[in-house]
Amino acid sequence: MATMSGEFQSNSGQGTSSVRPAAVGDQPEKQQTPLSRYESQKRRDWNTFGQYLKNQSPPVSLAHCNYNHVLDFLRYLDQFGKTKVHLQGCVFFGQPDPPAPCTCPLRQAWGSLDALIGRLRAAFEEHGGSPENNPFGSGAIRVYLREVKECQAKARGILYKKKKKKRTPIKGPHQTAKTLKQMAS
Repeated sequence: MATMSGEFQSNSGQGTSSVRPAAVGDQPEKQQTPLSRYESQKRRDWNTFGQYLKNQSPPVSLAHCNYNHVLDFLRYLDQFGKTKVHLQGCVFFGQPDPPAPCTCPLRQAWGSLDALIGRLRAAFEEHGGSPENNPFGSGAIRVYLREVKECQAKARGILYKKKKKKRTPIKGPHQTAKTLKQMAS
């Protein structure tokens, strides 16, 4: 008799009405381990995107999804954002810590969108999509994310600067840090 783990089963085959705990062999062979936070978010995001596509008029299948659907989804998510993004005409535009509230819209933060796209990109491939046809990896998505990042940085008065790699001179076997400093001056 098949049972769910934690249930009891009857020993009716032995002519008694005693009850015993379900045996280890009665449980499903594969125990599901709890998903990591990342995997849970990825699954939730994938399901949300799938539901978004189903709610389109007409509904869009994942097979027919392209980068335009992804861009529309990202714009749709803005209405649920919690990041104040000051508009060009706002008196607080460019101020990292405005002294008073304003009527500028709340948007999704750039970092949240970037992480979301990363999870959806991975989920697409896990669900059988090819990397070459992944709408989440499209150049248009990268351009959109870059524009959101720059817009939000300007609105807050914080510029993101690309970090330059430091070039360290290669030390020879007989050179020390002191001799390298002398050579540099």
